[in-house]
Amino acid sequence: MKRKSPEKYIYNLSPTPAIKRGASMLGDISNEEKSRIISDAKEKGVRFVDLEFVDILGTPKMCEVTVERLENVLEDGTWFDGSSVEGFSRIAESDMFLVPDTTTWAVLPWAGNKTARLICDVYIDEKTPFIGDPRSVLKRQLARAKAMGFDYKVGPELEFFLFKGSNGEVDPEKMQVHDNAGYFDLATRDAAFDLRQEIVPALEKMGLKIERSHHEVAQGQHEIGFFYGDALSIADSVMTYKTTVKTLSKKYGLYASFMPKPVFGINGSGMHVHQSLWNGGQNAFFDASDPYQLSSTAHHFIAGIMEHARGLAAVTNPSVNSYKRLVPGYEAPVYICWGRINRSALIRIPRALGGSGKGARIECRFPDPSCNPYLAFAAMLAAGLDGIERKLSAPKPVEERVYGFEEGKRKLLGIGTLPASLEEASRELEKSSVVRHAIGEHVAGMLLKVQKDDWNGYRTQVTPWEKERYFGVL
Repeated sequence: MKRKSPEKYIYNLSPTPAIKRGASMLGDISNEEKSRIISDAKEKGVRFVDLEFVDILGTPKMCEVTVERLENVLEDGTWFDGSSVEGFSRIAESDMFLVPDTTTWAVLPWAGNKTARLICDVYIDEKTPFIGDPRSVLKRQLARAKAMGFDYKVGPELEFFLFKGSNGEVDPEKMQVHDNAGYFDLATRDAAFDLRQEIVPALEKMGLKIERSHHEVAQGQHEIGFFYGDALSIADSVMTYKTTVKTLSKKYGLYASFMPKPVFGINGSGMHVHQSLWNGGQNAFFDASDPYQLSSTAHHFIAGIMEHARGLAAVTNPSVNSYKRLVPGYEAPVYICWGRINRSALIRIPRALGGSGKGARIECRFPDPSCNPYLAFAAMLAAGLDGIERKLSAPKPVEERVYGFEEGKRKLLGIGTLPASLEEASRELEKSSVVRHAIGEHVAGMLLKVQKDDWNGYRTQVTPWEKERYFGVL
């Protein structure tokens, strides 16, 4: 069902505290930076420039200008009509402003070097960031972390499925996974081996540092992992990754889906997010004397994530389909606990090699790739910082597979559960002042309206399962 834009939602024109990555505000772009981009465009024969941004749901958007307009856009930005973009302006206030972040300049490898892109921040005028822009939401939380002395680094792992299609399109009623291979299978069984070998260098040309690529657990499922970095650039990379995977898959006649649970009976796709805080070049999560090599800061951060996990779910797992993945038995977390070897845990502590502490981090396993990465990172950071500010204590780690625990044992250990549906998650977001404040009332109001519309649309459908189960016997 197509999502409809709500007619009314909270609108706040308050300025957004800015944390800049490179030159991303008008007047801040140096002549050297402008010359670098313009020279690269001329050298590569670029003819068009896509000015990209993202709506509240995480859907990438863009408008295109010719290369002759590039210098003017770098100097002055450009206006656009935001009235039809999900969560942006009302009809009466439709004019909005795009300000390019010059550090995101990249030539699209699949476009024959004829098209480049710049990711943009959304403003309501030349000087005022739009509070509903997901990039601005993340910048606000990064500024808050910076004021506390921290830099926030993340490393997401996004899984996706490939389906057989025609011209890169697929009929949802006739979805067929691309292969029958399994986890880390060789190219002899992995039918997408050649495709991934085309995707990886394309991503590298666009600035991503790729760690590894491989076939995942389920048939037709894959993952291309990239190295961690500052949260804003990595959120940009997530959008680049999804667009590149979808674009190049079409070249092979395949359809790439980041839907959390596209196929019944096999594993769904997650977006595990490794994260840590850094202070003055040192990993603030590391303490060699701790059994898990985690500092008190890290323990407080974990406690904050766990405290607000149910409220976070509507942001990190924002679709009806998200909760088809979050069920026992398919390696997706359901229970709110943490541990090192427990892959059923909400938060896992990966082993870090060596004693330098650079690898000390936590892995949040519940987000999925249907989320808006800017909002998800902002919300998780806010939850962790709340744990630090309030010096929350995490419960004892659980190193057993919680799926096998009786309900009484889980209650005894204080192990809660994630929401079981989008409806439940939305109610939790409504109650969570920390998460709502993190993403802002404008964004929270819009997100909740869309999710309620989605849930009502879903719950009133008559599904094939119901017909098969009841039609012949009732």
